[in-house]
Amino acid sequence: MSSKADYKPGSYDPPEPPAPTPLASARREFFAYMRTPRFYLVLFIGQILSLCITGTNTFSGLLANDGTSIPAFQSFFNYVLLNIVYTSYTLYKYGPKGYLELLKTRSWKYIILAFLDVEGNYFVVLAYRYTTVISAQLINFWAIVVVVIISFLFLKVRYHWTQVIGILICCGGMGLLLARDAANGSAVHSGIPTELKGDLFMLLGASIYGFTNVAEEFLVSQAPLYEVVGQIGFWGMLISGAQAGIFDRASFRTAHWTPAVGGYLVGFTLVMFIFYSTVPILLRLASAAFFNISLLTSNFYGVAIGIRIFKYTLDRFYPLAFVMIIVGLFIYFAFISVYGEAKKPWLGENQEKGIVGVGTAKKAAQQDQAVSDAGLASRV
Repeated sequence: MSSKADYKPGSYDPPEPPAPTPLASARREFFAYMRTPRFYLVLFIGQILSLCITGTNTFSGLLANDGTSIPAFQSFFNYVLLNIVYTSYTLYKYGPKGYLELLKTRSWKYIILAFLDVEGNYFVVLAYRYTTVISAQLINFWAIVVVVIISFLFLKVRYHWTQVIGILICCGGMGLLLARDAANGSAVHSGIPTELKGDLFMLLGASIYGFTNVAEEFLVSQAPLYEVVGQIGFWGMLISGAQAGIFDRASFRTAHWTPAVGGYLVGFTLVMFIFYSTVPILLRLASAAFFNISLLTSNFYGVAIGIRIFKYTLDRFYPLAFVMIIVGLFIYFAFISVYGEAKKPWLGENQEKGIVGVGTAKKAAQQDQAVSDAGLASRV
């Protein structure tokens, strides 16, 4: 180092800037994300959730075929189970005072989220009075559009052209199936095409689901999973319970309370519990948009079950549409950083506003940094 006597203006070398963090230095590259284990984990979880949707659609169809349509009451047990498991764990983690503080300061967000979630479930289940399991494709198709628009406007998410192409290809696959439904027509009930009425309920439910998915993605990026899911269960239980008492009373009297119906309700509840427990992880690892395009494959799983249970016939468009959706999923992640969509734009360059938890880019970056540091230390 130079002495004071040797100092000359401009001769001082400033300290080197800190090395960029893994998150800040991550850049979009072709197939970068596809070369990581996270990509295949995201695909796997997406298909698990798709199978869950197929399961709930199947149980709803079985209940409707049995003459039992209780939209609010059908979802009530799921919220009760979520509340028992996750609210109990939240109380354990926060303690009574911490939980009361949660209710005072943040519960309003979860009340809105739970209300939207309950109504989305209500209209989707209600649609099964008038339509078939296959028409559930409308949920995911329209929800994608809603999610992309809301994410772009409110969360400042910017989609690369490859992601847009991937979404369009997936939606093109759905377009084939929608054309097939339109060509087949529908029966008539009280002067109104029943499939059209069911599709309108599905579209309304899908719109609500779109808002719910984006809101949940935002919340789980900043709060523990058990807090978010527990609050959905707590407030959803109260809202759906009240709604069932108001709107489902007539349906209770006409429902066929048989052992089979009880089994369908248990199956629906268990599958929904798995679904609600897993969705937040995928929303952290990926996004609400990818979550919804992943669910498009549920239509094909639904057809496989429908052929067996509901005696559907396989249309020639289905194999082509399935291939289009899978190709679209790969193209969606063709040009993206190694952290995929786990890096949320609203959390800052280094995700400083986010939480360190399962599936977050912040935790993944810490793990990558630890591996890098260990590698450097081994060379010393």
